Amino acid sequence: MTEPSSISSEPEIGDHRELLRRVTEYSFDPPDARETFEDRLRRENRWPADFTRRVIEEYRRFTFLFAAAGHPVAPSDAVDQAWHLHLLYTRRYWDDFCKQVLQKPLHHEPATGIAGEFDKLADWYATTLKSYRRFFGEPPADIWPDPQNRTPKPQYRRVDIIRSFILPRKTLLAIVLATAGLWIAWVVIWIAWHRG
Repeated sequence: MTEPSSISSEPEIGDHRELLRRVTEYSFDPPDARETFEDRLRRENRWPADFTRRVIEEYRRFTFLFAAAGHPVAPSDAVDQAWHLHLLYTRRYWDDFCKQVLQKPLHHEPATGIAGEFDKLADWYATTLKSYRRFFGEPPADIWPDPQNRTPKPQYRRVDIIRSFILPRKTLLAIVLATAGLWIAWVVIWIAWHRG
């Protein structure tokens, strides 16, 4: 079971203490779940257990900021992965979390690719981090990267890991170069053997 988070009340929380309590105490796990929200998020993203727990904590903070900060918010990629998974639990997300915990709908709008969209989202992300600092202090850099170092959305694809191999490009390049080197060596040896 995903344990309630331990978000501490900071002085800037002010009138939002009740919202913070609801977000903190909310359980992402349906009562009849055989796999916890945390376990599924960890499995699907291949994250270590501690990192997964921290991402869930940061997702809680993101949703708090949505409801309390008074401006549009944008998640980091890791927080977005938690949000995507939460959205799959549609009844719990809309009926329990949005209506009862946040007390307003938190829609996830997909990127459309229109001109200026990346800049708008980058601005929202930077503003989200400013509000994060106001409410919670410095965000963890491994979950909330600095906006200056943030690149356009990584290009992810679903891959069936049972039927496919996944190799980082550097590893693939090393294999190709090693194979080419072996072929060249074999050709040189073959030529030398046939001439000699």
